[in-house]
Amino acid sequence: MRVVFAGTPAPAVPALQALLDSGRHEVAAVITRPDAPAGRGRKLLRSPVGALADEHGIEVLTPARASDPDFLARLAELAPDCCPVVAYGALLREKALAVPKFGWVNLHFSLLPAWRGAAPVQAAIRHGDEITGASTFRLVRELDAGPVYGVVTEEVRATDTAGELLDRLAVSGAGLLAATLDGIEDDTLRAEEQPGDGISYAPKVTVEDAKVDFAAPAAAVDRLIRSVTPDPGAWALLRDERFKLGPVSIIEDELPPGEIRVERRRVLVGTGTSAVALGEVQAAGKKRMAATDWARGTRIEQGERLK
Repeated sequence: MRVVFAGTPAPAVPALQALLDSGRHEVAAVITRPDAPAGRGRKLLRSPVGALADEHGIEVLTPARASDPDFLARLAELAPDCCPVVAYGALLREKALAVPKFGWVNLHFSLLPAWRGAAPVQAAIRHGDEITGASTFRLVRELDAGPVYGVVTEEVRATDTAGELLDRLAVSGAGLLAATLDGIEDDTLRAEEQPGDGISYAPKVTVEDAKVDFAAPAAAVDRLIRSVTPDPGAWALLRDERFKLGPVSIIEDELPPGEIRVERRRVLVGTGTSAVALGEVQAAGKKRMAATDWARGTRIEQGERLK
């Protein structure tokens, strides 16, 4: 099948690689977000998906908007049978959706209809889901509401960060996407409408969403921090200065919410239930370090609290 692949960040790379390795599907071009400035020099960098396409000599399309007439004209010229999509990051309008014969097939990192939206992996961890997965579905105008071709499931481990879970889903989801395209080409796979119940939404996580509330139960603190690791990163305030927090461990001990207790080998912070032991800490302008090193350098006073 002749395809045009749409995707941008690193989690989309395994899916593109799976199609390149499949031997069945011709990747005629790749659509990705425009090169973006990065680093101190603000040098323009190709997206991870674009960089992989460059390595394979594949044409890369970087429209500012998916509704741009020049982009739509080129997409029509490419005449794809299907357009697989993984975390492209831009809204696709009806004119684009109508181009491929078999439509646009999206790989989404949740078990639809659960966690439609931009941050399904973060939502699954934050809400304590024990099982999540990935789904392939046909794109329609409504957000992540199209009929589903197939799913794979994945256990949410007790220590999973969003980055770790997404890495696993990116790999298993890549296999699912390739198998979905195989089934569409062979006419052995039919998409089924999503059920009307069980719908939930996972909007983009903001920096403000990543602020830790130590009045919450320890389990909620733990899940929140893991759900925003590595991006945008959990944070709290000490002496009105912001610093980032890595994943924590729940400890059978009690402290008032937010209160810090520095011990020889660990740093404890109270929550609404039991305490948590801090892992890595990153103060503004500094590298990540063990919580004990941070506490020694900060000279935590008895009774001080995180806010």
